Amino acid sequence: MQRYLCNVSVGRMDHEVFHVHDPRTLKAVAHPLRVLLLGELRTNGPATATELAGRLGESSGSTSYHLRQLVRYGFVEADPGQRDRRERRWRAIHRFTAWSDVEMAATAEGREAAAFLRRRQLEKLTADVENFERERDLWSEAWAEAAGMSDLVVRLSPATVTYLYERMSAMLLEAAERDRDDPDARPVAVLLAAHPHRDPAAGHG
Repeated sequence: MQRYLCNVSVGRMDHEVFHVHDPRTLKAVAHPLRVLLLGELRTNGPATATELAGRLGESSGSTSYHLRQLVRYGFVEADPGQRDRRERRWRAIHRFTAWSDVEMAATAEGREAAAFLRRRQLEKLTADVENFERERDLWSEAWAEAAGMSDLVVRLSPATVTYLYERMSAMLLEAAERDRDDPDARPVAVLLAAHPHRDPAAGHG
C-alpha cells in the first residue's frame, strides 16, 4: 500500500502525487526542517527562503540550503510566476508524496526514512488535536461539532483496507474541490489510519 505525506495546497499544482521509489529520495525529505518547508509550500503556496525562515524561526541561510536539497530531489522548484525576479520564490511541485513501506523496507536507508515520516505524521496529528483543544472555544459550534476522531474496529482483509485508502483519498480530493470556493471552508487535517489487532485464533500474516 502507498503511504502518503499530504499537505493540500491552497492552489492547483502541476502534479498530484510524487511516487517515491528511491530510498535516497525519501530520505531527502525525511528531515525535520525539510518536511516543514515542504508542508509550508504545499499548504500556503510559493514563498521565499526569507519568508519561510520567518515563519519557522530559522535562519534564511538554513532554509536556503534545505530548499536546494528539496529542489535536487524533485520536491520543489523555482516558482515560474514569481512577482519579483530579484527575490527567488519556491513552490512545491506535487500535492502529495507517496511511498510503499514494503518497498522502502528493502534497505536500511529506506526503513529509516519511512519510519521518520510515520513518526512525523503521528506528531502532526498530536499537535493538531492539542491545538484544536486549546482553541476549541474560538471555533463556531458547527466546527466544534464536526471536528474530532473515531476509533471503530472492524474485521477487514488487507485488500479491503487498501481499497478503503484509495476510495477515501479520492473522496477527500473530490470534497476539497467541491469546497474550494466555500467561504466557510478551512484547512482540515484528515488522518487515515488502519492497523490490525492481534487475533490469537487466527494468528498473523
